[in-house]
Parts: sequence; C-alpha cells; structure tokens
Amino acid sequence: MDMANQARIKETAEKYGTDKVVVILGGAEAESAGLTAETVIAGDPTYAGPLTNVALGLAVYHIFELKDLIDPQVYDEQISMMEMVLDVEEIINEMNNIRSQYQEG
Repeated sequence: MDMANQARIKETAEKYGTDKVVVILGGAEAESAGLTAETVIAGDPTYAGPLTNVALGLAVYHIFELKDLIDPQVYDEQISMMEMVLDVEEIINEMNNIRSQYQEG
C-alpha cells in the first residue's frame, strides 16, 4: 500500500472512527493483499508510511470474500472474470490468516 493510500485510510479512520470503516481490497496476489490487510490492521510493517506504528485495527476483506453480498449481475460483470485467472482460495486463505493473527473473533 503506497503512502498516499495509507494517509487516506488514516484520515478516514480518524474522521469517521475505526469502528465505522471497512477496507475492501481487490489485489491480484495473496501476498500483497495480506500485506495491505496487515497495514490497515496493525500498522505499516515496512515502517515507511503514515501508518508506521499506527494500529488502526480496521476490518478488512478482499472483494472475493464478499461475493454473496454483491448483486450477482454486478459481480458477474465486474469481478467474475478475475476469479477465473487468480488464485481465489489462496487470497481468501491469506486474508483469513492475517485477520486471525491480528483481530479478535
């Protein structure tokens, strides 16, 4: 996650409260999605951005995890193609691992 996006997330969480902000990722690789999830939960692990040492504890999900919450036609038009070319299971497993490592329940 680049520094500008870290700053936007931090400002949004400060403005609305961490309990009212959910981060939805769409990254194509499990490792990068996991790193981004870790950043918005526990702070920037690279110690390079505005979220360094800032544990926001935000809820974070990959768009693939929200499939059942999205209008099927919209999902089909906007996202389903990516399901065919990406390792969805690996991405979801990484997201679950990061959440279980940093968040309660």
